Amino acid sequence: MLNISDVEVQRVMEKVSHAVVPKPCTARDLIPGKKDDFIDFFPLGLDQLDRVLHGGLPAGTITEIAGPSGCGKTQFSIMLSLLATLPIQNGGLDGGVIYIDTESAFSAERLAEMAQCRFPDLINNEESILKVATRVHVYLESTCSSLFKRLQNLEEDIISKGIKLIVLDSVASLVRKEFDTKGTKNITQRTNLLAQEAAILKYLAESFKIPVVVTNQITTRYGQGNTSDAGNDVNHDMSVNGMSSMDGDGGYVTAALGNTWSHSVNTRLIVQYLDNVKRQILIAKSPVAPFAAFTYTIEDKGIVLQESDGHHYDGTDPGLQHIRVKSAIQQDILS
Repeated sequence: MLNISDVEVQRVMEKVSHAVVPKPCTARDLIPGKKDDFIDFFPLGLDQLDRVLHGGLPAGTITEIAGPSGCGKTQFSIMLSLLATLPIQNGGLDGGVIYIDTESAFSAERLAEMAQCRFPDLINNEESILKVATRVHVYLESTCSSLFKRLQNLEEDIISKGIKLIVLDSVASLVRKEFDTKGTKNITQRTNLLAQEAAILKYLAESFKIPVVVTNQITTRYGQGNTSDAGNDVNHDMSVNGMSSMDGDGGYVTAALGNTWSHSVNTRLIVQYLDNVKRQILIAKSPVAPFAAFTYTIEDKGIVLQESDGHHYDGTDPGLQHIRVKSAIQQDILS
């Protein structure tokens, strides 16, 4: 119809193909955060921990904070949200925050208190507090389906609101409420859902070169020492609060959601009890940092590191890291 020969059609197709085919790139081009607009690491504002982590939480990856209730997972999340809103010269990301709250634990009053106490020279009036608060976008999600839908539709919000940090607090609460892990079908469904959520979060982190922080609960795992099958721990997954401890029948407390989920996160920070005042944060898994432990307290200004005597670490698999909970402290006092 266009009076073009087959040879000419083939030549045109080749030219179009060359024009639209992705250009080859080197491995260096794929390293996250190499553009001027992006930051490689997000500082936590905790100097010793930031140094070991080579600058803070890696952008473009998922960081998990796991531990029992009362150890400050939400406090960490709120503090990181505050830091992300600050100017870059003040250690922040100068951007917005998406805070997905599945436990109704977020507190705007606590955010304001941390801001004023941690940065009294920078945030010292109502206007500066409101500037921080308006950059933190809180979404309350109460079901697995609503959370999944929210994650699927975050791209537009990230672009329109200038988001530089995503927080999911917590990843475990909804699936543990909705899925009975006694049945094989439910275990499979739960594992698939968590895998899909992790894939979305990884995609968002990598595509927008931003850090993603998720909090996780704890569980009692049964097995013989550190050789139990971590992949099957969902069969014994049970809610364990901050008053729980090592089980007398060989169970021990560790991060929830099993081995498959543990491989979905790039960095795992475990928080645990030392005594009734002091807590400890462990770098249990990191692509850049060795295992390390730091003592901290929870104060008006948020998380504050204290002098530490170090920590003995048993095992090399972060999925098998035993977590110290409050009743273990009570046993130490009585013994």
